[in-house]
Amino acid sequence: MNALSGRCMCGAVTITATPAKASLGACHCDMCRRWTSSMLITFPAEPGYTADGPIRVFKSSDWAERAFCGDCGSALWYRITAPGEMHGETQIAAGLFDDAAGGDLNLELYIDRKPQGYAFAGDRRQMTEAEVMAMFAPSEQGDSQ
Repeated sequence: MNALSGRCMCGAVTITATPAKASLGACHCDMCRRWTSSMLITFPAEPGYTADGPIRVFKSSDWAERAFCGDCGSALWYRITAPGEMHGETQIAAGLFDDAAGGDLNLELYIDRKPQGYAFAGDRRQMTEAEVMAMFAPSEQGDSQ
């Protein structure tokens, strides 16, 4: 896939990222809804994305952090910080790019937390809060997730 160039609402943060796949995901967890006042729609980024500007990072849970523009507050990305095979995986906010990363919506997380009025057309993989939390639970073999 080709690298995409995007920016925050005020233009102070610029970002270049290559989607790992042409696929978008939507998260309906309480934190994403509070962060975006809706749901967070992202694409998985290949390692090596670049971002420049007044970036602020907030550790939002024991396993992840969120980045946003320090000037306008635009959501930038959600990154896994927990040890294990998902460590460093970064979901870039699709709204930063004019073509929304060109992918179809293929995944909805925290589907059981989604407000009743939020609806997307079509079928996709959907995971409940319990299914998402199970991905981050310590395994019996240590932190290999």
